[in-house]
Amino acid sequence: MYAAVHARPDGQSTVARMAQTASRYGYDGIVVRNHGDCAATFDAEAIADEYDVAVVEGIEVRASDPSRASGLVGNHRSSKTIVAVHGDSVAINRFAVEQPAVDVLAHPTRGDGDVNHVLAKAAADNGVRLEFSLHDVLHETGGTRVRHIQSLRKLRELVEHYDVPYVVSGDPHSHLQLRAPRDLIALGETIGFSPDQIETGLREWAELTERNRRRQSDAFVEPGVWLDDE
Repeated sequence: MYAAVHARPDGQSTVARMAQTASRYGYDGIVVRNHGDCAATFDAEAIADEYDVAVVEGIEVRASDPSRASGLVGNHRSSKTIVAVHGDSVAINRFAVEQPAVDVLAHPTRGDGDVNHVLAKAAADNGVRLEFSLHDVLHETGGTRVRHIQSLRKLRELVEHYDVPYVVSGDPHSHLQLRAPRDLIALGETIGFSPDQIETGLREWAELTERNRRRQSDAFVEPGVWLDDE
């Protein structure tokens, strides 16, 4: 299971501190998902060796309109292992789920964002993972937390009905915000998810990483077509 994190300067903790804490909590790896305007500089191999966790370089594209988002996704697709889009509006959400080049639509119900049956079906057709972000359940209170729980439940119903791929994260911006997998599973059960659903979403980050690294290899031609080494 992988934790998808924001690290300094997009968060309060370095990539190394995030990796150290994630290793202690039992994660197999971390995905560094900094927003594009807050890129982190780090030696993924050295950190992975020191703390015995995989360190994956990703990005969360944040843009005000779909045309800008499209250019940024294209710019980063060849260099980042995981490309997510920062969901916070219906227009951006619609753009993201229609792009096979996008791996994850992050927190799609945050801000003015929403997901309906049309977007859910598009995400399923294009293999775009919808994120169940537990960040606001963990860190907000009162009405904000209640509304976020309601949004997560609605999103879960759409994901189940249309068989949409998905990921789960606590979306931490500090090593102090990291939660162990068992804690996220327990939280998920409290708000209506099964343990298997939370585990599957945490493992999906690793599945995406493995798939995309294969695609970035010299042997990859197109989905289902590989060069023979012999």
